[in-house]
Amino acid sequence: MKSLDAPHRPGAKSTKPEWAEGLKRLYDSVVEEPLPDSFARLLDQLDDDRHG
Repeated sequence: MKSLDAPHRPGAKSTKPEWAEGLKRLYDSVVEEPLPDSFARLLDQLDDDRHG
């Protein structure tokens, strides 16, 4: 598979697309959102069924 990264050369700067930082911030904000109660209860039920 072809890499999208620039070749590593001594002294070369690593360049990221300008949208990469915004995408990372968006991802981080989604990851930090609390889990909805209904989803947490569903996961608890699945755990109980597996262990009980």
